[in-house]
Amino acid sequence: MSDTAAPALTSDRTGTGLPAYGVFAGLLAMAGLPIYIHAPKFYVDEFGVSLAALAGALFVLRLLDFVQDPALGWLAARLRAVRGLAVAVAGGVMALAMLGLFAVPPPIAPVLWFALMLTALFSAFSFLTIAFYATGTRKGAALGTEGHVRLAGWRETGALLGVCLAAAAPSALVLLSDRPFAVFALGFAALAALAVWAMAGEWARYPAAPDAASDVGAGFGLVLSDAQARRLLIVAFLNATPVAVTSTLFLFFVESRLAAPGWEGPLLILFFLAAAGSAPVWARLARRFGAKRVLLAGMGVAVLAFAAVPFLGPGDVALFAGVCLLTGAGLGADLTLLSAIFSRRMAAIAPDAAGGFGLWAFVTKATLAIAAITVLPLLQAAGFSSGTDNTTQALAMLTLLYAGLPCILKIAAMTLLAATPMKEG
Repeated sequence: MSDTAAPALTSDRTGTGLPAYGVFAGLLAMAGLPIYIHAPKFYVDEFGVSLAALAGALFVLRLLDFVQDPALGWLAARLRAVRGLAVAVAGGVMALAMLGLFAVPPPIAPVLWFALMLTALFSAFSFLTIAFYATGTRKGAALGTEGHVRLAGWRETGALLGVCLAAAAPSALVLLSDRPFAVFALGFAALAALAVWAMAGEWARYPAAPDAASDVGAGFGLVLSDAQARRLLIVAFLNATPVAVTSTLFLFFVESRLAAPGWEGPLLILFFLAAAGSAPVWARLARRFGAKRVLLAGMGVAVLAFAAVPFLGPGDVALFAGVCLLTGAGLGADLTLLSAIFSRRMAAIAPDAAGGFGLWAFVTKATLAIAAITVLPLLQAAGFSSGTDNTTQALAMLTLLYAGLPCILKIAAMTLLAATPMKEG
């Protein structure tokens, strides 16, 4: 690594620009949910694409998505001098891909169009996420003591609100248009323009270190050679895998274990609203008691909630709503505080956080691919099939995977985090 010093950061005690981080995070969150929930059903209903073809496309694109993130981290640092322009271009690509996905009739075979649009969407989304979090690292440092937690409160609250909006918008837009997904895509494009404009000043105000472009390849090694950063990446993997598992199985659990088809949407929105509503509370508690201690408490809340799931059965929708509230609150702590802790460490060891957050994105996205290729085959091996007619053995496997596996992984993450020394404040 060269000895060139990073640009001095102007102190920003007032938090100027923090709302822009919330808006931009909301945009990124809205780009994630349609990929995994809305898009496959839309292409089945509108164009008759088979589920097998969509599953194959999503699997390949999922692999591409997390494999390319370290390279995109390198690119984000390489383009540090023109980061504002690079973000504007990537934002435009993401908006156009969303419009192509939902508002443009496929000019070629629908499954191929689906794959092409998602490739553009995945790539732009990943680049923007890495650049956004890298800039946030320097912003958090400029905010002073607990600045990373303060920024994370805005950022992750905005992200969770964006997820809630993306979950609810298509259903609500049915009342206004016979093409609700096209309207959703247009609204997304408008929000993209707003978010890019709102963040325009932040890219220049908090640039990457001058040597980041030449060092980012070695920067991966720099991050991995740091014991605390390595541990935090493992904690992130262990802690994100339960979210990937429960996201994969949520619809099956509500429909089959609770025998409550039709409640999936409201319960999912309740889960994300709980996460969004709790995020600023967790951030406030962290400023008072320390991010590590409060994060451990939030993770413990989720473990206790999952431990109650095996006692639920058909019709226990109200009780499961309580589980959604508590696990959603736990997710709010995870997203707000773990990213803040990692961002603080990046500010201490890395000239630019793009490489670090490339690895962070790689680790967290890998959990989605791993969840898909493990829990679904296990369910199938147990004889599970979508619907309410399943054997006791199949439902037991569903419950074990949905709640038991996340408990084990959460406890492992808590144990490693508790054993990781770090400076608070």
